[in-house]
Amino acid sequence: MATIRKLRGRWQAQVRRRGMAPRAKSFDQKSDAEKWARSLESELDRAGMLPDTRVAESTALRAILERYMLEVSPKKRSAHTEISRIKALVRRPIAHRTLALLSSSDLATYRDERLRTVSPSTVIRELNTISHAIDTAMRDWDVYLHRNPCKLVRRPSPPRGRNRRLRDDEEQKLLDAADSGRNIYMRDLIVLAIETGMRRGELLSLDWEHIDLDAHIAHLPLTKNGDSRDVPLSSRAQDVLQRLWEGQGSPSAGRALPTSESAVVQAWSHLCGRAGISGLHFHDLRHEAVSRLFEKGFNVIEVGTISGHKELRMLARYAHLRAGDLVARLG
Repeated sequence: MATIRKLRGRWQAQVRRRGMAPRAKSFDQKSDAEKWARSLESELDRAGMLPDTRVAESTALRAILERYMLEVSPKKRSAHTEISRIKALVRRPIAHRTLALLSSSDLATYRDERLRTVSPSTVIRELNTISHAIDTAMRDWDVYLHRNPCKLVRRPSPPRGRNRRLRDDEEQKLLDAADSGRNIYMRDLIVLAIETGMRRGELLSLDWEHIDLDAHIAHLPLTKNGDSRDVPLSSRAQDVLQRLWEGQGSPSAGRALPTSESAVVQAWSHLCGRAGISGLHFHDLRHEAVSRLFEKGFNVIEVGTISGHKELRMLARYAHLRAGDLVARLG
């Protein structure tokens, strides 16, 4: 049985078991000492041995996140984004909490405070990063915890998927505004996004060596989900790429759309302003493309093959069909 006593102004909990070295730890509050002792004894009763919690007791969440940022994050395709997220996380007060004392209540409080200033999606990503870092520490770095406290925390409900589609003559307005902008590739980028359903990054990474103009196919060696994909080209998309290829001197390699992501982001904002269009994201063009494929009669498997969606649930978010377009098919 654990011994709880006051020693030099603090509460000390000591756990002794025959054949094992005693474990002791001091706390400012008696309740914390009792909680620690109960947890240790419970684990001992279940496992038959006294777990070594000293690393967890002396290691702050900050240290685990920083190690994770150095050793795990760089191996991910989203490395830049995750590293930026972790750099922000380690500056927050919760990062100074030791792993042994980090509780689901601490993380729930952190969640609620963050929700006052950022979106639910941001909070979900932050909690998932913390959870995976703790899992990695428990599995690979010899950090003993009875359980990962982050897995007990309820995630906020994610926002509903966007259902913004082009209205009336917005497509033509975008193209007209693109013609008057400084970035000469914006018009072609918009048309290709609507015709192929490719993501912005996929369009900007298109290389001539992966485009077969004769077969009307663009090959994407690496996509967001880590797989390759062949995208069939409509006649309109084919015309755009044919003109670009001829205008660049019929190259065998090199980017089809040699402009940067930051330049496109900046140009898109100005372009929408000139067109008088509000609330439209570039990614909404992918949404528009997928919805048009459904309206043309393609089934879920066919649309998923073109767009690269693996989950029906995710694909359904994009399939917002116009009711008016379905009337004729109802009879």
